[in-house]
Amino acid sequence: MGAESAHYWQHPALPGVDLLRAHYVRHSFGKHTHDTYVLAAITEGVEAFQYRGTLEIAPAGSVALVEPDRVHTGHAGEPEGWSYQVLYPSADQVVAVAAELGVAPGAPGFGTAVVHDDELARLVTRTHEAAEQNQALAAGTLLRLALARAVRLHSSQRLVREPPAAGRDTARVARDLLAAGLEEPPTLEQLAAAVGTGPFPLLRAFRDAYGLPPHAWLTQYRVRTARTLLDAGVAPADAAVAVGFVDQAHLTRHFRRIVGVPPGAYRRARKNVQETGDRPPAA
Repeated sequence: MGAESAHYWQHPALPGVDLLRAHYVRHSFGKHTHDTYVLAAITEGVEAFQYRGTLEIAPAGSVALVEPDRVHTGHAGEPEGWSYQVLYPSADQVVAVAAELGVAPGAPGFGTAVVHDDELARLVTRTHEAAEQNQALAAGTLLRLALARAVRLHSSQRLVREPPAAGRDTARVARDLLAAGLEEPPTLEQLAAAVGTGPFPLLRAFRDAYGLPPHAWLTQYRVRTARTLLDAGVAPADAAVAVGFVDQAHLTRHFRRIVGVPPGAYRRARKNVQETGDRPPAA
């Protein structure tokens, strides 16, 4: 299946939707979340990922469906690795499609994380193909058809976006303190004292609310903030310092583990699309 490769990009015809086309063998994604939905069509090999307490297996031909803010991982499910094409539509986009279809109000949830739906897989890969060929009308149409099919056939629940009431305010205040202090975050003890609780109750409340302990959430937030800076044209080294990483190598390690590509490659792809509206370079 060849050497590893990955292109993470956007197309002007699909505003707010990230696209990833990749082949991974040794690369693995650590525990992370997305603030978007994930529709990943596996085109070769097998991907495995931990999700909602279960090891999910996604073979070629299947589509992995991941909800926003759900902790998950990702790694090869066989020695040869896996190839996939991924769409990352925003929660607002999926909710809007669900509303147009007349489903129950709220954000759709997927009871099954890996679905065997040939037509959905085809729609995901054809969306990529249309975007890569700069066919704006086709790309937008195919994306909408993919989201509609996923919602119509595979959503079985409404997402509960709010954590349990107990500890919710404590977790939210702690999160805001972390977000405001990227360069010099507090220790766990300082953070707990600042929100008026103990370290263990804070850990419990924070994990209930956001699926991760505070230090892991902070890394996620730093990477997301670095992405925003890279989108604005900031150099990776400067972005690393701005969000509190020790240096560019520190940012690169976490960025690739969460996003799937190094920050330099991510910035070049974004810059190329912003300047030319063209398709990404061939793998």
